[in-house]
Amino acid sequence: MPIHDWKRVDANLFHDFHQAWTIAIRNALNGGLLPKGFSALVEQHAAGLIPDVVTLERRTRSRRAPEPFGGGVVTAIPPKTRHVILAESETYAAVANRVTVHHSLGNVVSIIEIVSPGNKSSRAALRAFVDKTVDFLRHSVHVLVVDLFPPSLRDPQGIHKAIWDEIEERPFELTADKPLTLATYVGRVPKVAYVEPVAVGDRLPDMAVYLDPDSYVPVPLEATYESTWASCPDDMREVVENGITFEDE
Repeated sequence: MPIHDWKRVDANLFHDFHQAWTIAIRNALNGGLLPKGFSALVEQHAAGLIPDVVTLERRTRSRRAPEPFGGGVVTAIPPKTRHVILAESETYAAVANRVTVHHSLGNVVSIIEIVSPGNKSSRAALRAFVDKTVDFLRHSVHVLVVDLFPPSLRDPQGIHKAIWDEIEERPFELTADKPLTLATYVGRVPKVAYVEPVAVGDRLPDMAVYLDPDSYVPVPLEATYESTWASCPDDMREVVENGITFEDE
């Protein structure tokens, strides 16, 4: 299903879609994608921060490599994205500074963030989102960011550049034909970013969510987006597809 142009409609409509999509992703992860010993929860506090989806590893689980169950596939082959960016300036001495982020049900290993209009509504809002994301990475928590909104004056080269500048400043430019951003971050030293630019009308590729620095499971963004869209009210789908705003009525 093609990505819709969410910037053309009232932000409250994306808020509704965002909430339902988050649940669909959570259900897909718990429905056989995550290996035994891992689970996904929605909007759970983790070290005072609230991401959209948290992937947890039970504290009592052994430290063996994740083993898939059901239909899950855990892979160590690096994801294929248009950009693979390594934080070359990070020092390996920082590896010893790993701090585990805890949750009442286990250790937080990864989070998924779906960017909303509110995250870019002000300089303070964007700063809070970037700081939250970088803080997780600095605590060795892996992050998947999904941004279906084009760059704003506050992030002129997209959300990835805003995040990565806090880790290592380097040139990065989105092209006019692919202004939206999907980015997987591996919270290790040195950190790695797998960035896939997309556009309105594109199909969403699966993106990796890492369970440890070397292995991940694919998040079915396209399938969950499509199932969420199918559950939307007809009136909402008509508004989004036609780009109707309240001012048009």
